[in-house]
Amino acid sequence: MPEQIAQDLIKRSNKLGSNPRNTNYAGGNTSSKGHSVDPVTGENVELIWIKGSGGDLGTLTEHGLAVLRLDRARALQNVYPGVSREDEMVQAMDFCLHGKGGAAPSIDAAMHVLVEANHVDHLHPDSGIAIATAVNGEELTREIFGDKVVWVPWRRPGFQLGMDIAKIKRANPNAIGCILGGHGITAWGETSAQCERNSLAIIRGAETYLKTHGKKQPFGKQIPKFAPLAKSKRLDRAAALAPLLRGVASTDKPMIGHFDDSPAVLEFLGSSKLKSLAALGTSCPDHFLRTKVKPMVLDLEPGATWDKVVKRVAELHQEYRKDYSDYYKRFAKKDSPAMRGADPAIVLVPGIGMFSFGPNKQTARVAGEFYINAINVMRGAEAVSKYSPINDREKFRIEYWALEEAKLSRLPKPKPLASRVAFVTGGASGIGKAIVQRVVAEGACVVIADMNIKAAEELAHQLGGPDVAIAVPVNVTSESDIMEALAKANLAFGGVDLVVNNAGLSLSKPLLETTESDWDLQHDVMAKGSFLVSREAARILINQNMGGDIVYISSKNSVFAGPNNIAYSATKADQAHQVRLLAAELGPHGIRVNGINPDGVVRGSGIFSAGWGASRAKVYGVKEDDLGAFYAKRTILGKEVLPENVANAVFALTAGDLSHTTGLHIPVDAGVAAAFLR
Repeated sequence: MPEQIAQDLIKRSNKLGSNPRNTNYAGGNTSSKGHSVDPVTGENVELIWIKGSGGDLGTLTEHGLAVLRLDRARALQNVYPGVSREDEMVQAMDFCLHGKGGAAPSIDAAMHVLVEANHVDHLHPDSGIAIATAVNGEELTREIFGDKVVWVPWRRPGFQLGMDIAKIKRANPNAIGCILGGHGITAWGETSAQCERNSLAIIRGAETYLKTHGKKQPFGKQIPKFAPLAKSKRLDRAAALAPLLRGVASTDKPMIGHFDDSPAVLEFLGSSKLKSLAALGTSCPDHFLRTKVKPMVLDLEPGATWDKVVKRVAELHQEYRKDYSDYYKRFAKKDSPAMRGADPAIVLVPGIGMFSFGPNKQTARVAGEFYINAINVMRGAEAVSKYSPINDREKFRIEYWALEEAKLSRLPKPKPLASRVAFVTGGASGIGKAIVQRVVAEGACVVIADMNIKAAEELAHQLGGPDVAIAVPVNVTSESDIMEALAKANLAFGGVDLVVNNAGLSLSKPLLETTESDWDLQHDVMAKGSFLVSREAARILINQNMGGDIVYISSKNSVFAGPNNIAYSATKADQAHQVRLLAAELGPHGIRVNGINPDGVVRGSGIFSAGWGASRAKVYGVKEDDLGAFYAKRTILGKEVLPENVANAVFALTAGDLSHTTGLHIPVDAGVAAAFLR
């Protein structure tokens, strides 16, 4: 029986949460009440299963449920000290848990506990919030639903709100749910199916009313000068803007970016009400906790000159920071948490699209999704009324709520490369693949740049998909390929921070057998290719103004060349010198340039598997299968060098401990005395 209750609740939650019309990502809670045997007393006790704090309804599993003793949870009413101390009730819910494991009870747990119904859904549908944020929301609720849905004035989520809703349900026996002012909806039912039907009745009822009674242009007329650029031009400008805006959003703390130019976004950005509505900010707590109270709007025509854009972005950023700091100072109390940063999480650029930012890609993407939710809410409210979100004082009370601060403090410590974007050439195999895997494991997002796009895409999928890794086709000898690949990196993650010049090949031949095309090919791929990647990446790094790293995977051969390998070795020496030159030139921008000199990387190596291994084995008079062991025997440490060893060196150079190191070449060769740097 208890297991069935939980499974039915999960099924209902997944069904409701998987449709964005019903609720935003990670928004809302669902619950079911039932009975189970207390294993200690053998008594039959009443329990409530409720989605816990921080979970998502669409992907909810049993581990995401909190299970509470209803008698104990309801008894909290007897010790409730009043609104001024209601936070204590949230903490007290921990003492009502039944069994061990599961999720922590959410702030909304009281709503589910105290409402006298077997099943309760609290959701954040755009249509419901549109009614909830309309200036005459109470009248609209009555007009749309009669006595079936009751208006509940805005109140911060918590124990008192739960008591208010419970009281309203008792006073309105015909009601199937309520609209929560500025917030969302709550529905109930005696069966799980009935509760789901009632939730959908409120959501679809609000949708239908907005559609049949709403104005055709709720955002006002479209402004011709802010009309979207053609798709290709729009993406080109967005790719150029992304690093600039990411740098702005990362002033206080490094951020990852996301870009959205969907029709709903472009319509809002091109409207006459853009600035006035954007200034009002979002309303639903889920929205503004992730988007900040309001966005930054770049109030220029999409075709404005770049110099003008750079200047205006700097001006708007300073205005935004002052405005946010003033907001904090206006409402902060002595015991308020410290200000978490004054940079925008959402930047709106008319004619181009929306840029959203967060400490990782998923958070940045979700922030954008939440602002689209807010756009939908504003559209609905303006269609039938006037958008009127909760005031800034109430927003501050939630944004800097002690309970929210406690929730943030429980987040795991960021990994060393969190909020950084790596761009790895030749990243689909061998050393490149090992580097890609290591930087992702350490928290970075990664762009896998490789000619073998199929292998790159498979690796990106294995690593977690577009929230972690993307694959881009690139021939490093092509300037246009490199520029396009880096533009895709900008659009995907907001820019780049860690560039690894790894793409390479080798044609092992003595001097007299080395053709001009052999020479040109190797120099084009490794010397010219590294130069082109570094040059174009440097433009982004400088534009971001966040520092960064460029790492060259050079070779032991750049210092001490093996026999019959002139073209490869000369090319690697070229790369090594690029490191020195670029370290000196880019240092004033905070960009560090370092090199790694591997040797004898046989296992997993794309170069060796492409025929070079057989060629080198012939030079040394050993079997190809024995080449790794041969290389190991000639080293001081007597160890074979693996791709993972090179990846470790990349991590060591870029993870922060060597923050004052640039122009360095690290040997990863197990000790080749002839290659010692002098």
